[in-house]
Amino acid sequence: MAQEKQVILVPDYLTVRELAELIGASPIEVMKQLIANGIMASINQQVDFDTAAIVIEEMGFEAQSESAIAAQKVREEAAKSQEWRQLYEGEKPENLKPRPPIVTILGHVDHGKTTLLDTVRKTHVAEGEAGGITQHIGAYRAMHEGRQITFLDTPGHEAFTAMRARGAQGADIAVLVVAADDGVMPTTREAINHARAANVPIIVAVTKVDKRNANIDRVKQQLAELDLVPDEWDGNTLVVPVSAPENKGIEDLLEAILLVADDSDIVANPSAPPAGVVLEAEVQAGRGVVATLLVLNGTLKTGDTLLAGMTYGRIKAMFDETGSQVKSAGPSTPVAVMGLSDLPEPGDNFEQVKNEKTARALADDRKETADANASSARPAFTLEDVFAQFSSGETKELNLVLKADVQGTLEPIIESLESLGETNPEGIGVNILASEIGNVSENDVMLANASDAIIIGFNVDIDNAARRTADSQGVDIRQYNVIYKLLEDIELALQGMLEPVYADKTIGTAEVRQVFKISRVGAIAGSYVLDGEIRRNARVRVVRNDRVIAENVSVSSLKRVSDDVREVRAGFECGIGLDGFNDFHEGDLLQFYVSERVS
Repeated sequence: MAQEKQVILVPDYLTVRELAELIGASPIEVMKQLIANGIMASINQQVDFDTAAIVIEEMGFEAQSESAIAAQKVREEAAKSQEWRQLYEGEKPENLKPRPPIVTILGHVDHGKTTLLDTVRKTHVAEGEAGGITQHIGAYRAMHEGRQITFLDTPGHEAFTAMRARGAQGADIAVLVVAADDGVMPTTREAINHARAANVPIIVAVTKVDKRNANIDRVKQQLAELDLVPDEWDGNTLVVPVSAPENKGIEDLLEAILLVADDSDIVANPSAPPAGVVLEAEVQAGRGVVATLLVLNGTLKTGDTLLAGMTYGRIKAMFDETGSQVKSAGPSTPVAVMGLSDLPEPGDNFEQVKNEKTARALADDRKETADANASSARPAFTLEDVFAQFSSGETKELNLVLKADVQGTLEPIIESLESLGETNPEGIGVNILASEIGNVSENDVMLANASDAIIIGFNVDIDNAARRTADSQGVDIRQYNVIYKLLEDIELALQGMLEPVYADKTIGTAEVRQVFKISRVGAIAGSYVLDGEIRRNARVRVVRNDRVIAENVSVSSLKRVSDDVREVRAGFECGIGLDGFNDFHEGDLLQFYVSERVS
């Protein structure tokens, strides 16, 4: 059997020297291969991927484009929004039954999403709910002509941003709200893209048709330009004019939802193990973690053990949107559940597992994987950067998003910060983009990211979704509980005197597979890189049997075959020498780390 070729990841452009290091060969060998293929290149000359691939293939390896793989990962991430549909793929056709459609409302912030949902809620809540909806759980069920429709009640609250970023995950149909007086806005286009990424059909509800300056034909023309051609124009998009305050068009909209649902294959197996998506989660006094789950397949029952993202637990109690306790929830049913060990993220998938021991092990595995894949990007703009960017002319003021626990604290902080900007001798202004009461939310992070702002939190927490987005987008969030410390840091930043803080970060791990004793050199660890990458200029800690036996050791040599290299990536073998350390044992782990700036 032919031996499988080793895969080499190659950037779009690299020098001949870098190409040689990548494949563990000498630059001379690489240059000879290039000449043999009619390409004259010096050791520091750049070659493109196609040229590098020729050399790599000639030398017995398989070349793959780093950028192509990165693009594939982006496509896979986009496809994750449809992973929940795979819940049904393994089911036998005879076990699948029609289930109520799940609808999400998308659109511009001022186009009437909430008013539309409120009108549906007040006029079409499920029969028998004399008290109406008494508990907000992120979703509710409405009835039309004896058929149930589940609405994701998410416009305007933090869970919606996380859900929308995952392609309107969990919804079968998206209702796009467009105001007849404003028409299509940039946010409207964004909503269309998210719905299309989730591969869900779109119905357009044209709101505010009662306004004097309403222009429905203009809205239809704008929609047609975005490939949402109205059905009356021989297109395939249902466009329904509605006026929520006058309760007009609501029946037509619900009818349109059921028509689209009938044309879609919206099914589930009620008898399967329960699975679905997390809508939102919070910690409630006296109840602990309460998570809103939307069942997509199977039937969820009290007592079931669930794995939801990186958390798990046994369901102790379930409640519907009226606050009534229920024992089971079938497909398309939203319920608030108690019993999870920690807060799951909005958009996390959940599934039933055999027992809590299994669930705990799976959750731990997911956490380890998430930690290993954590973004290594440093903040794009930190408080320490303010003075440097001002000096280079990149900024003239410090943009802040301010969150505090109470109004009585917020006002004096605002006054003090504005005073700092006015009296700052360096001339850097302070611009408070937003100041509100409450925890730091994902919307705050998105605003800060778009405005190169710093988020200041006083006596408040950071939501899980906000923390995740801040890490990925490089947004600096500062938390304080002493006002003078907050003001001192801002003042020092404006004067260029705020010193950055550094912390150690592991970049790669190698396992010692064989130890070589070399005279006048010492011990060399023949190693295999397990994850990340190891670098010549990093520091090393030696771990044996889960115990650190050496710390802060510098690298004396790093070789691939016989060549000195600067770094070695996961999946490659190498020889490692450490300054002042020779006591290598087979099985030792060498953890390479660097010092990086943190907030």
